[in-house]
Amino acid sequence: MSNHSQDAPRPLPERPNLRHLKDQARDLLEAGGAASVADAQFKIARLYGFASWPKLKAHVDSLEEIGQLKQAIDTNDFDRVKALMKRNPALHRAPLGYGKNGPLTWAAECRVPWGPPAPVRLAIARWMIENGSDVHQGGDGPLMRAALRGERIPMMELLVASGADVNAEWNGDFPILFAPCESVNPAALQWLLEHGADANGPKPARRTTALDYLIGTYARSAELARCMDLLIDAGGVSRYNLPGVFDTIQNRVDRLAERLDANPGLVHQRFPELDCGSTGARRLLLRGATLLHVAAEYGSVEAARLLIDRGAAVNARALVDEAGIGGQTAIFHSVTQFRDWGLPVTHLLLERGADLSVRVKLPGHYERPDEVVECTPLGYALRFPGAELPSEKTLTLLHERGGME
Repeated sequence: MSNHSQDAPRPLPERPNLRHLKDQARDLLEAGGAASVADAQFKIARLYGFASWPKLKAHVDSLEEIGQLKQAIDTNDFDRVKALMKRNPALHRAPLGYGKNGPLTWAAECRVPWGPPAPVRLAIARWMIENGSDVHQGGDGPLMRAALRGERIPMMELLVASGADVNAEWNGDFPILFAPCESVNPAALQWLLEHGADANGPKPARRTTALDYLIGTYARSAELARCMDLLIDAGGVSRYNLPGVFDTIQNRVDRLAERLDANPGLVHQRFPELDCGSTGARRLLLRGATLLHVAAEYGSVEAARLLIDRGAAVNARALVDEAGIGGQTAIFHSVTQFRDWGLPVTHLLLERGADLSVRVKLPGHYERPDEVVECTPLGYALRFPGAELPSEKTLTLLHERGGME
């Protein structure tokens, strides 16, 4: 106990238990660290940052009640949800769900069980709204989480009919429209646009538009081209609309061929403006890269083939910054994708002579902003995307082709 001063309270366990806390107080008393049970309980409360034992007890009791409510939502137990929230109306504002926005946010996300909202889940959300839950909690947090997936459109319809704003900004800085851009979901994106969402976001002065955010998202999907078209058709603009970039990302080889006919030198051009392309938990971007790098990043295998056929150097390097970081070839981008997304491009690059001995300094993990790693394509692929969403076929291919760390 003496290692934790009252000036630096110890955090409670993730699932605190009142009996365990009482046992701690008893142990403190038996060890001579308190004059009485009440004194021991007071010291335990202060240890965890609470002014008194009753306040600590009330907090733990509320957490247990919140856990019961979450379980009731997860199992679509409508009667239990109503019973808990009627008994304690403060649960409508309980720190539950994404961003701790509240139970309505959790119910609207339909994460447990994963899938489209069942009729009973819609009934639960409707009852919550009618009986005290704020549909705007956290900046329309319920709508933001529902908008991640197209199968949740029935929940989106309920929320908007109940007053949710398609042009709200979750947490004050994340437009609702960014949600399906993050998950690259055209159905949810189209629904929001058809119901009045501004294609460029609700703040005209915002540097990042919805189209920027879509192109910059960590997710990789065959639906990216469709999502880009939806935003462009709705008037969306992007700072990444540079010669050949959209055509390459969308794998539109007919359009890309026309551009190359008009400007053959485009295959060698580097784009310092491309501060996008992070995925697989890595911070590597496309800044200073060529169109072939762009094709490798987004899995645009036909665009990559066209670029190489038109003279793009397979081992062309991206620009190196003043700290000596960069200089990667296109294959560094294709081998570090989730679930072998870049495998077809990797095959193509290797067939056309990609050098696996290239060693460069590159940005490391996105959670470690100062990390720099020196590695070959295989070495980088072994780091990213990591064990959670591995690219095992890509790693096998690199080993088979003699890749070295």
